[in-house]
Amino acid sequence: MIIETQEISKSFGPKIALDKVTLSVPEGKIFGLLGPNGAGKTTLIRIINRITIPTSGKILFKGAPITQEDVMRIGYLPEERGLYRKMQVGDQALYLARLKGMSRADAMKALREWFERFQIQDWWKKKVEELSKGMAQKVQFITTVVHKPELMILDEPFSGFDPVNASLIRQEILRLKEEGATIILSTHNMESVEELCDSIALVNKSRLVVTGETDAIRRSYGDNQAVLEYTTPDGETHSKTVTGSGNEALKEIIDLGYTVRSYKEVIPRMNDIFIKLVTG
Repeated sequence: MIIETQEISKSFGPKIALDKVTLSVPEGKIFGLLGPNGAGKTTLIRIINRITIPTSGKILFKGAPITQEDVMRIGYLPEERGLYRKMQVGDQALYLARLKGMSRADAMKALREWFERFQIQDWWKKKVEELSKGMAQKVQFITTVVHKPELMILDEPFSGFDPVNASLIRQEILRLKEEGATIILSTHNMESVEELCDSIALVNKSRLVVTGETDAIRRSYGDNQAVLEYTTPDGETHSKTVTGSGNEALKEIIDLGYTVRSYKEVIPRMNDIFIKLVTG
């Protein structure tokens, strides 16, 4: 595990932001950190980044208590973006890369490659205030990942993007995973969770509600239903929902002389599970 939280609690005066949250983030995977607004996700992310200190509990990085040196191996894209509006894009990207320990030469080379990949070479001398929200977010994504961190924490990385650029960021996230990075993805976009996340943790009202592999969680909240599609001798196609074992339904269809076209298990969507666990 690259990150383990052991009974992490955090209070701000009388308000409990996190209440004994224990979870593990597998190395080399995409881990979804989910929850409604105010659930405690951002507080947990800030604790992992040592921006704030927990009231109690421990954070382990690769099995040892996390240090400031470990934080240098983390790339963090906060939900509230923080670029300096008056600075030129290139100067700012270079400055932030140097803060993460890159030499000027290495930073320039890596940034040029990223700017070419995103086809934004002509933005280098523009000021941040000249960029749209989506354009500025592309730059901040680059500054988050340019130093090749072992762990990347992306808080709502698709916010402000049109569908084309959101797809581009998804592709880059998958490519970074293939190159060995671990990614914590905090998002309200449940389609992205299903598409990208190997495992998840759902936090609600400061507590951990569920954690585990995404597919296993989806199956565990299913109603043991399947959709059976078949064709009658006159060529018409029909479907029926089957609850429980499908063997009896399949036998009935075959005995009637119908042709079975498909039999698909009904697996609930993450969006439905999220709503059920948060409002139930």
